[in-house]
Amino acid sequence: LVLDWMMPEMDGLDVLRELRRESNAPVIMLTARVEESDKLIGLELGADDYITKPFSPRELVARIKAAFRRIDSPSDVYSTSFNFKHLRIDIGSHKVWSGENEIELTPIEFDLLATFAEYRGMVLSREQLLRNVWGYDYYDDLKVIDVHVGNLRKKLGENHGINTVRGVGFRFEAEPL
Repeated sequence: LVLDWMMPEMDGLDVLRELRRESNAPVIMLTARVEESDKLIGLELGADDYITKPFSPRELVARIKAAFRRIDSPSDVYSTSFNFKHLRIDIGSHKVWSGENEIELTPIEFDLLATFAEYRGMVLSREQLLRNVWGYDYYDDLKVIDVHVGNLRKKLGENHGINTVRGVGFRFEAEPL
């Protein structure tokens, strides 16, 4: 879903809030609101990506294709599960549990966690995460990674295992079962 922030009757953020109550469908915000705070608000409310106007139609198409790849093309990692001391990740069903409690994640958050689990113990740069999770090499604003990692940490709680490696990226250090 490509969603504009400024719409005539209901603003895009309200639509996004309603959508997130019902669905984990990928959402790309496409808007004239260019401030970093606006981008952070959109991403924190559940947008998977954020593009500002004016934009390149080719870039928009590439980002839409990347969103479809994330939901439509399983790879080897998507047919497995990961079991850690405080976390269980079932890639095939897109479900995550902490103990017996299922944790609701957006598609981007889930893909980030799956990538971290696949490369457990390795430092992943923001560029690598962007390429692996979003599916493209667009480095205009790497803060999008920080926002999604922050949201993921909050949802996973104190045993999230995602550590910042200053000046480099992130490392997932979860104790396997």
